[in-house]
Amino acid sequence: MPKRSEEMLTDLWTSLLLVWITCVPYTSMTPIISQSKSLQTGSTALLHGLAEGQRTLSRAKRGWVWNQMFVLEEFSGPDPILVGRLHTDLDVGSTPIKYVLAGEGAGTIFAINENTGDIHAMKRLDREEKAEYTLTAQVINRDTDQPLEPPSEFIIKVQDINDNPPQFVEGPYRASVPEMSQVGTSVTRVTATDADDPVYGNSAKLVYSILEGQPYFSIDPNTAIIKIALHGMDREMREEYLVVIQAKDMGGHMGGLSGTTTVTVTLTDVNDNPPKFSKSLYEFVIPEDLGIGKQGGKVKANDRDIGDNAKSTYNIIDGDEKDIFEITTDAQTQEGILQLKKPLDFETKKSYTLKVEAANIRFDPNNGGPFKDTATVKIAVEDSDEPPVFSKPTFVLQVDENAPINKVIGTVTARDPDVTGSLVRYFIDRHTDLERQFNINVDDGEITLAKPLDRETDLWHNITVTATECIKMHQISRAIVAIRVLDINDNAPEFATEYEAFLCENGKPGQVIQTVSAVDKDDPIQGHYFEYRLIPEMLNNPNFTIKNNGDNSISVLAKHDTFRRQKQEMYFLPIIVTDNGNPPMSSTNTLTIRVCGCSREGIVQSCNVEAYVLPIGLSMGALIAILACIVLLLVIVVLFVTLRRHKNKPLIIKDDEDVRENIIRYDDEGGGEEDTEAFDIATLQNPDGINGYLPRKDIKPDLQFMPRQSGGPNGVDVDEFINVRLHEADNDPTAPPYDSIQIYGYEGRGSIAGSLSSLETASSDSDQNYDYLREWGPRFRRLGELYSVGESDKET
Repeated sequence: MPKRSEEMLTDLWTSLLLVWITCVPYTSMTPIISQSKSLQTGSTALLHGLAEGQRTLSRAKRGWVWNQMFVLEEFSGPDPILVGRLHTDLDVGSTPIKYVLAGEGAGTIFAINENTGDIHAMKRLDREEKAEYTLTAQVINRDTDQPLEPPSEFIIKVQDINDNPPQFVEGPYRASVPEMSQVGTSVTRVTATDADDPVYGNSAKLVYSILEGQPYFSIDPNTAIIKIALHGMDREMREEYLVVIQAKDMGGHMGGLSGTTTVTVTLTDVNDNPPKFSKSLYEFVIPEDLGIGKQGGKVKANDRDIGDNAKSTYNIIDGDEKDIFEITTDAQTQEGILQLKKPLDFETKKSYTLKVEAANIRFDPNNGGPFKDTATVKIAVEDSDEPPVFSKPTFVLQVDENAPINKVIGTVTARDPDVTGSLVRYFIDRHTDLERQFNINVDDGEITLAKPLDRETDLWHNITVTATECIKMHQISRAIVAIRVLDINDNAPEFATEYEAFLCENGKPGQVIQTVSAVDKDDPIQGHYFEYRLIPEMLNNPNFTIKNNGDNSISVLAKHDTFRRQKQEMYFLPIIVTDNGNPPMSSTNTLTIRVCGCSREGIVQSCNVEAYVLPIGLSMGALIAILACIVLLLVIVVLFVTLRRHKNKPLIIKDDEDVRENIIRYDDEGGGEEDTEAFDIATLQNPDGINGYLPRKDIKPDLQFMPRQSGGPNGVDVDEFINVRLHEADNDPTAPPYDSIQIYGYEGRGSIAGSLSSLETASSDSDQNYDYLREWGPRFRRLGELYSVGESDKET
């Protein structure tokens, strides 16, 4: 490489020298022998050659300016390469001058001899990194650093050599082409790039070729378009191909650099293969009790194509009673699913033969489609133990709502479809007849009425009847029985609502007070028609009359205008309403008519007679406000008095004196009635107690106030004793504001019934006779019955 670069530099220098000699007149010619173009500075710049002893020509003024220099890239010699030389006519030896270089790469990439003006490249250059450099040269005084001439700008260009191979930046490539494509069909295009200079020489001129992939594919050497080169490429034989492409620079000549890439070509599928059944005959055994829509078998037609081209649809094209079966396509497995459309009956037909066809959904007319295949399917019906079959799935029956108990409503029938023909038994599913309103004969399916029916309560009754074989009870079938209750005229008409009419005192005779209509719960076929009339006692009613409106309603009219609230505030008008049923039903309804005061326009203002007895100028609202104020004042006075009575009394009880907190637990068990050491039971039996007074333990004692002690004398009644204690508790101002325990250490005596306490009873409950309680009156009679019943239950 260095030797070749030196030869190129020598040729370049010779050419530049000849051009310069030709262009410059002899009067201003300056001989130059240098490595590259030179830059003339100053008004009389001279270019000196490198050889010694050459004759120097001079000129007075600058007539030619070089502004470019060249240097080869990738030059690597032992010494820095000379790019060019700068010289000025001021350099005569007497003036101390210095050459200065500035700009891109000055001092790092390029260096100048400040004495001679020689420019050298100090580093190895790469055109692909930077193609040219712009620099500035100037001559200054060495002693004063003052510029002697203006700066001159020039460019150093890096000349290209073929040092970069082609590269496929976007590789490796993937492409696809339909199978069975014609020769010359374009597959894809690849692109390689070369970093060398496309203008200088053939370093970037590329030529493409295939290294691997023949004879299936070819490539255009200039456009790099890959094409089909072989006819009949079948995806089912081979789906993927790996093609190696080479790009070579220097126009493909020897010595050029090259780069390679791979192209993976995939053949896409076309529908060029028909579906094919794996076998020509399929045989299935299907039980006769297989449900409708259930799977009876599968068939499969394989297709060598893929995707949508391999999808097939299945059809039954021939066979005996082919409408009993249907075949559908499983979208996932592409299988034909044989299903039932109608029930099978082993006793009727035991086998079937069908012809099934599989055809591609998509087809290419250019490939001779559509593609189909057929197969035969034989089906054998297997006998099964079937449940009874009702004559129809739903039965609709009718019954009158006044039908008597045990009336036959209708009959349901079912049979055993098996060859054995077993007897059938019928039952009602009581979950659908919770009130047990119907019965069924288990032998013949006859449905009868068990309870009275009311159409106005339930118009329809839907029950489920089950049928089972007498021998095999596990086989059950069901049918729905809908029973409609027919209407009879058993409801009397009545007012549509609770009417309350208002009559103005200043009304006119014949004025319509109220329009009345009626409703009937019955639903006759011919519709409702109501007849209205006053009760016989009021046929000659002096106050009101009625008028038929012709639409099953009437209008109530006033006969005069002398109605006054002081005289009578409210009137009651009984009206008889009769329907047109058979037999007719009627009812008496009362219309309430209230007399009210009205404005001149007939607007009701007041219907209360008390308005006339109010003081003049005082309305009802004012009276209510006065009463409310009085009640409020009374409530305030009562609260004030209550607070005054209780403000000096302590409401806080010490913890050790609060009966709610002092719970004492005893783990010892008493010795019964004979144990007189633990507790003196005679205290409870003594009416006098301890002078009838027991200390209160739920409040703090107050020495200034002590409850009145009253000893119960002999013969005092228990009720009187309790009332005394209750009165003392209610009037005790020291009582706390919450519930407390009142202790009564007194047990009454003198009752003819004796003591009811079990403490003095020596006999057990079983020895008691409670018949004597019935002689004490109705209250104790009920108590005696309860105790007697309890004893009889124990004996039972």
